[in-house]
Amino acid sequence: MKVLSVASEVFPLIKTGGLADVAGALPGALARKGIEVRSVVPGYPTVLGKLDRVQEAHVFPSLFGGPARLLAGTADALAIYAIDAPHLFTRPGNPYVDPQGRDWPDNAQRFAALGRVAAEIGRGLIAGFVPDVVHAHDWQAGLAPAYLRYSGGARPGTVMTVHNLAFQGRFPAELLAELALPPGAFAIDGVEYFGGIGFLKAGLQLADRITTVSPTYAAEICTPEAGMGLDGLLRARSAFLSGILNGIDEAVWDPDTDPHLAATFNARTAKRRRENKRLLQERLGLAPSAEVLLVGVISRLSWQKGLDILVDTLQALVGNGMQFALLGSGDAHLEQAFSRAAAARPGEIGVRLGYDEALAHLIQGGADALLVPSRFEPCGLTQLCALRYGALPIVARVGGLNDSVIDANEMALAAGVATGFQFAPVTAAELQRTVQRAAAAWARPAAWRKMQRNAMKCPVGWDSAADKYAELYREVASRR
Repeated sequence: MKVLSVASEVFPLIKTGGLADVAGALPGALARKGIEVRSVVPGYPTVLGKLDRVQEAHVFPSLFGGPARLLAGTADALAIYAIDAPHLFTRPGNPYVDPQGRDWPDNAQRFAALGRVAAEIGRGLIAGFVPDVVHAHDWQAGLAPAYLRYSGGARPGTVMTVHNLAFQGRFPAELLAELALPPGAFAIDGVEYFGGIGFLKAGLQLADRITTVSPTYAAEICTPEAGMGLDGLLRARSAFLSGILNGIDEAVWDPDTDPHLAATFNARTAKRRRENKRLLQERLGLAPSAEVLLVGVISRLSWQKGLDILVDTLQALVGNGMQFALLGSGDAHLEQAFSRAAAARPGEIGVRLGYDEALAHLIQGGADALLVPSRFEPCGLTQLCALRYGALPIVARVGGLNDSVIDANEMALAAGVATGFQFAPVTAAELQRTVQRAAAAWARPAAWRKMQRNAMKCPVGWDSAADKYAELYREVASRR
């Protein structure tokens, strides 16, 4: 079976978030199931600069405003098609926004090009690779199922995966003809969405199957509270909607071989984590101590991630004898608030603004617990890394956080299956209470070590998810 993956970012070529990790890791897991996956991605400068064994696969005389080439190449073990369209993708920095943080004004054309090229490949543009399924990821790829549906004739099966329903790709109705969509597409059962064109809405409406990245999130997005205006559509298509929990790349996230750690370790040698804790404390200016509970945070600083409620409770928590190590960037007011907190409590709160891959690994390998207080979280990957590295997750009871962490309640502790701590609702009071519950567990070393061993044995890789995707692909392809 052959599958074309369509994504606006793919690790290790380009990454702004978890989408890239999924798009980069899933093809390898599927290859072990006998499924050939090739990925089509915009030809940003960083993408073109990292491709190996590049060949020209096709030339487009005109693609939304200029000529373009489709380049075939490899990156690590990934087979890549990159859309080399300088007028669309040769931009500095972030792939979605300009240096001032504003959306690129031609994002509709840029990502329509991604969907259009994916549809052309789906219809046999490349000799020797005619996919059975086109798998589109998030709004940037949402028009791929639409172009395939509206072009008529035989087509591959289509799957649309939602990584975060909050990002929808909404554009003016006046662009319909420019985006090469037929007039009939502008309808409630097409791409029309609240009077405009909805890229994500198009994919959800027109794909054969819809998936999202955890079972709980699949249920949540069918409700008005979490459906972001799309809950009615999702309820109507609920028979075609499923949640498949993400995994992590266990080769990249392996504490037994991780080059970013001071000391590698596994479930049997977890005591060596102390060396990483010592280095982490040194790096972030925290007081050296093996006994204090060190809580890590690796996150985008935003309302969604619940980091505002952490700001409200941080002083009280460190006053109870804890340390916090935070790595992240995002909303300016939250960056400033955490910087002020670190300045007010030196030795207890360490903050590094921005993103540092090596430090992220060290936090996973050195922190005793990892806090993820998200108001909504489709899946989350940091808590999966934390489980593998033995940093017990403290998480809100939402989305994939709920699906991946077993709360240390009395029954779970008695059964010996707890792997972390959950809280709900997402309020400052509940967060504080649950972190203090974790601190009480930390004071019982034998119980903590048992939870740590449980966590490190959790299946957090892609094997189970790849089985489910493979089954889904075969079902979709058989119905075409």
